[in-house]
Amino acid sequence: MAKLTIVFGILLILLALIGFVSTGSTHPTALIPGGLGLLFILFGVMANTPDSKKRMLWMHISVTIALLAFLGTIGADIDSFRLSRGVEFPHPAAVLEKAAMSLLCLIYVLFCIRSFINARVKSA
Repeated sequence: MAKLTIVFGILLILLALIGFVSTGSTHPTALIPGGLGLLFILFGVMANTPDSKKRMLWMHISVTIALLAFLGTIGADIDSFRLSRGVEFPHPAAVLEKAAMSLLCLIYVLFCIRSFINARVKSA
């Protein structure tokens, strides 16, 4: 799971760079997913250890951050559906980037939940 965390961190950084470039490099808030991606990479590196307690700690921290990020951006998912139905937004690229970040965080949380359940079943 540590490697998956690093991969999702890289995906979030790529999302931030694409969002920053697509907005004409004038909106630094487009780099917010990149900050989250850097955190995920840090958590993934810290979780890549043979010590199971430290690995569990860092993975639980990363999934908690991802869940909070998903819950914080869930409104963008609704806005992206509204955008696809023709509703005008002042910054549609921002709406789409937040929705993509929300989706990536949700997918990561679901992968982590599956991994935690599998680890629990194996230990029982």
